[in-house]
Amino acid sequence: MGLQISEIVTKKEITIESLKGKTLAVDAFNVIYQFLSTIRQPDGTPLQDSKGRITSHLSGLFYRNISLLQEGIKLIYVFDGKPPELKKATREKREGIKDEAQEKYEQAKENEDVEGMGKYARQVVHLDKEKIEESKQLLRAMGIAVVQAPSEGEAQASYITKTNSDVYAIASQDYDCLLFEAPKLIQNLTLAKKRKTVSGYVEVTPQLIELRGVLKELEINQEQLICIGILCGTDYNPGGVKGIGQKKALKFVKEHKTPEKIFEALDKLVEEGKYKVEFDWKEIFELMKNPSVDKTPKIEFGKFSFDKVKDIMISHDFSEERINSQFEKIRELNEQKKQRTLF
Repeated sequence: MGLQISEIVTKKEITIESLKGKTLAVDAFNVIYQFLSTIRQPDGTPLQDSKGRITSHLSGLFYRNISLLQEGIKLIYVFDGKPPELKKATREKREGIKDEAQEKYEQAKENEDVEGMGKYARQVVHLDKEKIEESKQLLRAMGIAVVQAPSEGEAQASYITKTNSDVYAIASQDYDCLLFEAPKLIQNLTLAKKRKTVSGYVEVTPQLIELRGVLKELEINQEQLICIGILCGTDYNPGGVKGIGQKKALKFVKEHKTPEKIFEALDKLVEEGKYKVEFDWKEIFELMKNPSVDKTPKIEFGKFSFDKVKDIMISHDFSEERINSQFEKIRELNEQKKQRTLF
């Protein structure tokens, strides 16, 4: 779910190497949900330890971030706080989708349909307080900064990227970050060449989207981009206006120009019975324009604690041998830093 404007937004393929020495703000929930969904057995069973505790999120965070740190990338993980009341409909819709997927999973299990089990299990992902706290503990132990947002994590990460010159971009799969004025958005932040999805594996490469370039190419301003988002559908009005897609929304916005005139024109079309609208655009516009964020977030990068990381991972039955082999990458990185400092 979320904003879909891929058809009208230009992306630039980049390499992980090009991000060396840069700091990125990561939409934590976006990434962790991805790990919980994809790191599973063929029948959909998530990674678990001997006590039955799910560990897919810890595996993903550990191995991916080791690789990114080795590439010289600094990371700030930004976690969601209390969601806005307007997001209630989205949460209910998502829960409905999960309930339906759970029923289909049970049916596939009864029919011994392993492929179906894998497909539907990946749609039934829950991120609870325990997994969130475990994720934060592991990230801090790895020397990665953790920021708790008062509300939307992507809004906070976008704010950090916009106001802190030391932060290069936000890493997220969601286009909503552009509506929150993130100057640069990186999608597919991974060294892997393929990603597992519900329908199978797809080729992936890191891609950069620059807000300034998007606005210039589409010949619109930031307020008009927010209006396109509202027309197409955001987390605050899932589905947007039925019958208005990305290209039609762009044309409509450019024709009517200001938010007031855009939605006055839409109201007339609604009165004529051409469209149906079940949301207050002003509420959504205000949330996008002035989201609830911490204006002075505390960003602290610690040192990579081999002992703490090992304790966390081994307590969840991860292989000590494999952990130590990953540690060598960090030790090599630290040694390179020391040599550069001496030089």
